[in-house]
Amino acid sequence: MILDLLSQHGALSRTELAWRTGYSRAKIGAAVQSLIERRILEEVGDDESRGGRRARLLNFSSSIGYIFGVDVGATSVDIALSDFTGRILQRFDAPADVRDGPDVLLGMIKDQMLTMLQNAGLMPDQIHGIGIGVPGPVEFSTGLLIAPPIMPGWEAFPIREYFNRVFPQAIVIVDNDVNVMALGELRRGKNINAQNFIFIKIGTGIGCGIVCQGKIYRGSSGCAGDVGHICVDYNGPICHCGNRGCVEAMAAGPAIAAKAMQAAREGRSPILQQLMESNNGVLTAKDVGIAAARGDRVSIGLIQESGKLIGEMLAGVVNFFNPSLILIGGGVSNIGYQLLSSIRQAVLARSLPLSTRDLRIEYNSLRGEAGIYGAIYLALEHIFTTLATPGIDDED
Repeated sequence: MILDLLSQHGALSRTELAWRTGYSRAKIGAAVQSLIERRILEEVGDDESRGGRRARLLNFSSSIGYIFGVDVGATSVDIALSDFTGRILQRFDAPADVRDGPDVLLGMIKDQMLTMLQNAGLMPDQIHGIGIGVPGPVEFSTGLLIAPPIMPGWEAFPIREYFNRVFPQAIVIVDNDVNVMALGELRRGKNINAQNFIFIKIGTGIGCGIVCQGKIYRGSSGCAGDVGHICVDYNGPICHCGNRGCVEAMAAGPAIAAKAMQAAREGRSPILQQLMESNNGVLTAKDVGIAAARGDRVSIGLIQESGKLIGEMLAGVVNFFNPSLILIGGGVSNIGYQLLSSIRQAVLARSLPLSTRDLRIEYNSLRGEAGIYGAIYLALEHIFTTLATPGIDDED
């Protein structure tokens, strides 16, 4: 609890910690002394005077180490080096393809991490945590990907062990990318006081991160929130999972792009036709957003159709879970305001009135930063658990 507060708020005094935790100053004082003796915390200066003796401020020890956060997308990778307050010190992002397999992609990530450390004047044994978000179902207890639909060759690949060979001091935690995004919003977003919300990522696939009572809910095996394979049309197209009519197969980025290319080939949209010709015969969901912004009715209709399908799926989730907030994120969420408005309309139309009475549906506040901050805090949370303060954290 003390470490979480310092990570979230920065340097605090013992008095401030006692006020925020509700514990007595004596109990906080004893816990802080234990953390100082273990070289986890140190005094870093004086608090602003409010009359009387100035209180000493506490923060993480300068020798405690550093964190890597890694956000692996289907077509990109983002790496950040941070301190224990979640402050990003160095950042790297680049296009990448998970279909290249773990040896290629993780090798590139490892090499870039070592370059970042060299630039920062740090050594591998100073990395004490690595949080990694990946676009597939993860058995959280083992950190292994299980039958990831869009990640050939990643099944049961030992990601933790791969990085521990290079960073032996690090706790390596692997989770589904949408859980990681939800964690980023929980810890750094504008809705940090929300206790029950869901994060919907719309990109190459569709996934859902669930925050229940202020914590990520992963289910018994770690795959809670895999809503992309909820069926919305039993006669729909075959999904890459092998089933028919999954919302992901009908409303995610590739589905929007495929419908747009069909419309262009059939001559129903001159704007899409022009975009496809200039892109070597290919369209993306982003192109559909560009056409929609120019007033193309076909593109607007495709965005609205996807929003309606996603909203109808979400209505069932809302009736079941009753969240106070739905955050919409992922690359495809940026293609036009029609997507968000269509999602809202479908959820409100198909959910129970009591379920939606206090419900807000909006874009996630961190936008593209949610994944990288979530990866950092994924590592930090587990490190803080190992550094639990006797008499305080063991009461939670």
